[in-house]
Amino acid sequence: MDNPAPYPNFALPVRVYYQDTDAGGVVYHSTYLDFLERARYEWLRDLGFDINSLVQVHKVIFMVRSLSIEYFKPALLDDLLHVTVQAADLGRSRITISQHVLRGTTLLVNATVQAVCVGAETLRPVSVPMPLRHKLGTRT
Repeated sequence: MDNPAPYPNFALPVRVYYQDTDAGGVVYHSTYLDFLERARYEWLRDLGFDINSLVQVHKVIFMVRSLSIEYFKPALLDDLLHVTVQAADLGRSRITISQHVLRGTTLLVNATVQAVCVGAETLRPVSVPMPLRHKLGTRT
């Protein structure tokens, strides 16, 4: 995935609070997972697919299948970060998502998340809803 993703990019501003850090004021490594999750949630909402509508209208949820994360530089107490979300690839029942955590233009964290679309009741893989595919700019 060296080529830029063809789908729209999204960025969520996140302030680092005391609760996000260790005793030295450095963001704890697992806290980035919370930042990434929050950004994906807001990205879906920005596309018009809040979690309630996914479950109640489309009868699906997204589950993380795999996650790859690289840490380059630490975020610190009171930093203003931007957590980006970009769909890098879209399959029948999965979305590969590229995410970055930035402080200004400095890349702190790089992550690739594979999420699988599953039936809300069965938790078995199902097709990504067509309205979401359209929002992502593909009909495949």
